[in-house]
Amino acid sequence: MAEVYMAGDIRNGTTFEMDNSVYKVVEFQHVKPGKGAAFVRTKLKNVINGSVLEKTFNPSEKLQGAQVDKREMQYLYVDGDLYYFMDNETYEQIPLNKEQLGDTLKFLKENMTVKILSFKGNVFAVEPPMFVELEVTYTEPGFSGNTAGAGATKPATLETGATINVPLFVNTGDIIRIDTRTGEYMERI
Repeated sequence: MAEVYMAGDIRNGTTFEMDNSVYKVVEFQHVKPGKGAAFVRTKLKNVINGSVLEKTFNPSEKLQGAQVDKREMQYLYVDGDLYYFMDNETYEQIPLNKEQLGDTLKFLKENMTVKILSFKGNVFAVEPPMFVELEVTYTEPGFSGNTAGAGATKPATLETGATINVPLFVNTGDIIRIDTRTGEYMERI
């Protein structure tokens, strides 16, 4: 059973149920005005549909913690509009569509291990590894001396079809490391 939180105890990352959905605390601030009762100001993200809302709580208000299941699964293959994943322990396979994958799709390649997040059996998110290494399949050649300033970049297409900005010295065929949280280039491997 998921725990019950007092609104005054919530922190960034806390997940709880509210209005038949699951919310994750993105930001919180304890406010103690000179007059009147203290309150907790929050920015919440609906983990099912991605919407963001701001809400204030009385610090003694009770919030029902959400039981979010995280399972490690391996991405196997795509068939039409469905992407198949296998549970690493039970070998059970589940299909997910593009909407369920969201931005993870940009960094997904076969045999990659990801975390599948679900609430009451409904998958709402797929977390890729924090860093992935992907091959650059196309980018314009960089020219030495072609730096209009430090940090000059150019677009590069990755083996997954995603396009990100990379430094001018990165070439087609290079393997690069990407931070999946921000979608940014980290380094050439």
